[in-house]
Amino acid sequence: MSDHGTLVASGTLRFRRRLPGPVERVWAYLTEPDKRRRWLAGGPMDLRPGGAVELRFRNAELARDDDPAPDRYREAGNAGTVRGDIVRCEPPRLLAFTWGSAADAPEPASEVTIELEPDGDDVLLTLTHQRLAEGAQTLAVAGGWHTHLDILGDVLRGDEPRPFWRTHARVEAECAARGLG
Repeated sequence: MSDHGTLVASGTLRFRRRLPGPVERVWAYLTEPDKRRRWLAGGPMDLRPGGAVELRFRNAELARDDDPAPDRYREAGNAGTVRGDIVRCEPPRLLAFTWGSAADAPEPASEVTIELEPDGDDVLLTLTHQRLAEGAQTLAVAGGWHTHLDILGDVLRGDEPRPFWRTHARVEAECAARGLG
């Protein structure tokens, strides 16, 4: 299982991670704002089809001793918000939501689906992000999800979370070399 995302179709990235379980614990880190903000973003998530999602990113606060955001992300810096809607929610196994809304961006929203599967004491997480614009958006999303999922693994294992921006810069370069952008 490669930590790097796989381009499974045009505009569709897939990531797989084996995480310490049980599945209910991983589900809590996906859906509870205080736990989710430790690896991805805080903000409310109304867990019913059509319910609102608001992800409030504070990437520089995910770990100690991180680098500043690279120039191309400097405008967003440490504060960004992504809004969307729940598409499907089947606790504790499946969560799907739109990434972005018509009110926030001129392009159609992309969609994230996260599936959890128990595997002994571990959980197999499969994240699929589809309807991405090719090129820079796919590359940024690949680097972002890779880094955020690595931090989720750190948090679930009780390890010190790796620095977001420093890791993201390295991973984004690796993803570009692999042709993900």
